[in-house]
Amino acid sequence: MTPINIITSIAAPLPFPNIDTDQIIPKQFLKRIERTGYGDFLFFDWRYDLETPDHVSERKDFVLNKPEYKGAEILIAEKNFGCGSSREHAAWAINQYGFRAVIAPSFADIFFSNAGKNGIILCRLTEDEVATLLKLCTDNPQHKLTINLEAQTVTDEQGFSAHFDMDPFRKHCLLNGLDDIGLTLLHENELDSYEAKHNEEFWVAPKALTTA
Repeated sequence: MTPINIITSIAAPLPFPNIDTDQIIPKQFLKRIERTGYGDFLFFDWRYDLETPDHVSERKDFVLNKPEYKGAEILIAEKNFGCGSSREHAAWAINQYGFRAVIAPSFADIFFSNAGKNGIILCRLTEDEVATLLKLCTDNPQHKLTINLEAQTVTDEQGFSAHFDMDPFRKHCLLNGLDDIGLTLLHENELDSYEAKHNEEFWVAPKALTTA
């Protein structure tokens, strides 16, 4: 993962509760064997008009298709974001589309875990705070927010300020760009030493046999 701390960006408002993982990344794309390219299919059924012959005509009224929200690195949604199945593809799609953080009042537990392991900051704010941000970013698409992971705050230049909780271990991993593999590699020397000792004890033939 890439280390992440401060994000200053416009934010895409998605004012719906209970956005599930099948809406985030529809099931037909789970057949792919790659772990890349999922950003193209984020919110596929909402982004594209499936009634057209080519099935890829963008719906101009969907927020991610509006030019003023292009390049947004922050997504704002309502409560229970990421509910539904446990598919990690949902976190891949959000990350690979370009979102580095999601703000919502609450998140489904498994999605919360998957997102953290894929370098996405999840900011749990109150429903009133989220409603304020949704209005600000809807009324003015160029309204910028700043998320400071170290300070655990969401702020803007107009005086909005809110604090979000973050598990210390997940915060450490995000700040240092450590996924599960990265955490394991922190102990690479110890693992190499253990493997060498294990091989010496269990796989190397006894000297009496090799000199016979």
